Amino acid sequence: MNKQEAIGTAGTLSRPGKMPCHAISIPASECNVGSKLVSVPNSVCFGCYALKGNYRFSNVKSAMQRRLDGITHDHWVDAMAFLIGDTGDDYFRWHDSGDIQSLQHLDKICEVARRTPSVRHWIPTREYALVKEYRQSHEIPENLVIRLSAHMVDGEPPSGYGLPTSTVVTDGSETCYAYKRGGKCGPCRECWDPNVKNVAYPKH
Repeated sequence: MNKQEAIGTAGTLSRPGKMPCHAISIPASECNVGSKLVSVPNSVCFGCYALKGNYRFSNVKSAMQRRLDGITHDHWVDAMAFLIGDTGDDYFRWHDSGDIQSLQHLDKICEVARRTPSVRHWIPTREYALVKEYRQSHEIPENLVIRLSAHMVDGEPPSGYGLPTSTVVTDGSETCYAYKRGGKCGPCRECWDPNVKNVAYPKH
C-alpha cells in the first residue's frame, strides 16, 4: 500500500493545532453517547466544539465523513497503520472529533496500535459500556491509552473500570495547562501516560 492508496481507503489524517502530533476526526454528530449528551445542560458535550466553528465548513465535514465511511473498509487497518507511520510522529490522538463507533471499530483501532508499536496512542471516549465489553475478551495494546471521559462538567471521573480518566472542571483544579501555552500541549504528554490516572481540563 502506498500513501495515495491509504488516503483513498481511510481518508487524510487531521492536524489539530493544539496537538504535538496528527490525529483523526470523524463527525461528532455520529457519537453514540455524545449525541445524547449534547442536549443535556452542564454535560461536557453541551455546546460541543466539534459541531460548530471550522467543523461546520463543507470541506471539513466532507473529510470527516470520508474518514467515517472508511472505517468499514477491509483494508482500513492497513491504511491507518501506514498513514500514522508515515507521519514520523511519536504520538497519535484518536478522535479530536467523534468517538468509537462499535466493538469492531475499537478492535481495529487496537490492531492499528499493535502495528505501530513505536507510537503512543491516546483515545478519549465516553463509550464506557462498549470499552468494558471489549475488554472482557480482548487485551488493550500497551501503547494505547483509553481514557474514559466524565459526562458532566465538574462531575466525578468514571470509576470501576480500571482505566485512566479525564474530567472538565470550573473550580481551578485543572491539571491541563494548555490554556497557558496558547491552547497547545507544548511539552506535556500526560494524556498519553497511563500512569496519570486523571487529567482535568478547564472548561472553555
